Formats: sequence, C-alpha cells, structure tokens
Amino acid sequence: MDESEQLKAAMGAMQNSMNQPAPVAQPTEKINPLAGYYRQPKIYLDLPSKGNYYTQGSLDVSEDGRYPVYAMTAKDELMYKTPDALMNGQATVEVIKSCIPSIKDPWKMPSLDVDACLVAIRIATYGSEMDVTTNCPECGTENDHSISLTNYLEILSNISYNPVIPVGELTIHIRPYSYRELTKTALRTLEQERIFSIVNDSEMPEDEKIEKFGESFVKLTELTVDIVMGCIAAIDTPTDRVTDQEFIKEFITNAPKDTFDAISDRVQELKSAFEFQGQQVTCSNEECNHEYEMKVAMDQADFFAVRS
Repeated sequence: MDESEQLKAAMGAMQNSMNQPAPVAQPTEKINPLAGYYRQPKIYLDLPSKGNYYTQGSLDVSEDGRYPVYAMTAKDELMYKTPDALMNGQATVEVIKSCIPSIKDPWKMPSLDVDACLVAIRIATYGSEMDVTTNCPECGTENDHSISLTNYLEILSNISYNPVIPVGELTIHIRPYSYRELTKTALRTLEQERIFSIVNDSEMPEDEKIEKFGESFVKLTELTVDIVMGCIAAIDTPTDRVTDQEFIKEFITNAPKDTFDAISDRVQELKSAFEFQGQQVTCSNEECNHEYEMKVAMDQADFFAVRS
C-alpha cells in the first residue's frame, strides 16, 4: 500500500469514528459521606440452634457460625412502644431484622434462638449489665439488682438440643417451633385463658357458666394436643418412618397417656432449657433476708420486663 492509500485509509477510519455515537456516560453511584458513621456490629452471636431448623433463605449462614449484632436504632425502640406490634410479634421480627441482618426472615427462625437474639440485642444496645427492680414476695421491699447478660448469653448459646425421644419401639423426632408458630400458639393460649376468666364472672348464670367452661376446657385440651403434635417432625417405627402430619395427629390423638406424657414432658423440658432463666436474689431488708427467684421475661409482648 503506497502513501496515498495509507492516507485515504486513515481518513476513512477517522470519518467512521466521527460517525459513531458518543458513549453514554454511566451515572456514578452517589456515596453518602456519612456512611462511615453508620452503626457497626457490637458483638457476635453463636446461635443456640447452630443455624439448624431454618428454612432455605431465612438465614444467611455464616462460615464460622457467628453472627453480627447491631445496636437498636431509634426506630427499633419505637417499635416496642406499639401495642399491636408487641402482641402479634411484629415488633420482635422487625427489630431482629434490623439488628441481626443475617436472619432474613425472623418469623421462620426456630424458637430456641429467640431469647438469645433478644439478649444479644440488649447487650449491643445498652451494655452487658442490666439493672432490674423487684419486690420481695415475703415483705414487699423493693430491691435493686444488676445481672450479667453476657453470662446468660453464654449459657443459652451452649445448651444442646437433642431432638430424639425414644418411646418403646418408637423413636420420636421433634423440632422447635418457628417464631410464627410460637406467636400464634401464645395468642391462642392467651385467648383461652381470657375465656376462662370470663367463666369465673360471678354475674354469669350458673348454667351458662358450666356450658362455657366445658367449651373452654375442650379447646384448651385440643390446644395442648396441637402444641405437642406441631413439634413432631417424624416418628420411626421398627419398619417405617412416618412424616405425614395427618397420620401423626391421628397417632397423638389415640396414643396411650404415658406415650403422650413422655413426648409432652420432653417438649416442655427443651422449651424451658432455652428460655431466659431466673436468678436467685436476696431481699435487701436485713430483717427479712428472704431468698427468691427473680424471673426475666424476653418475649415479644414483654421485652426485658422483670417480675418477681
């Protein structure tokens, strides 16, 4: 190619490039200069469940089994001042999503993780010590105490959950309730207790009282059976594994009392093991010095309330 041809080729290439549309500038993502001041994880939590019993997508599983916990925001604290959100569990769900973002769907978290999460959030927000006040059940003196939440959290995180119950030739496999199931059960129980209190109304005619008492007693009995049945994931016989909930319900309804009691007692035992445990305290009144158990409740309707 001679010099003139090279020049023509260069001119043609330049012309083509000029005819091409100019590249569109991509919008750059705006970076908030305050981002560096956002809240950071305060502690890391070992879930009592070890990440088990979560449905797919409800937990962003950590490789080391530890999950970051952030302090509550002002919005989170306001959630706990909304009565309806407290009663139906929505407040607890929103606060856990905010403070432990690895738990994508707190409604589906196993119930055995609930108290540990609330304790961890309390520590991240207010510190590891919690000041509480109770009244002595013996003399009525008001007593101030300080408890270490870090110790409680360590206890909760190290409890083992054994889901297998041997009953004769059967092996019962149980699972913890999800938080949604736990909340629904608590609300149903509360409703039945309310009905019981209505039945005790002295102004209600005796025949109506007997009728309503009978209805409430039947419903409470059914609720007890439902609670036990809902925790059963499978039952192994010497030859089969039964997972069909209709078959399991039929079995629980027709099982001998000692079999039902064995399952019920184990379910209650495991539930109690993962709840926030009470602490023995002594009355500050020197003339009393009575020892009693200080109970701390950490459920969606009574966040860190103390009662004696």
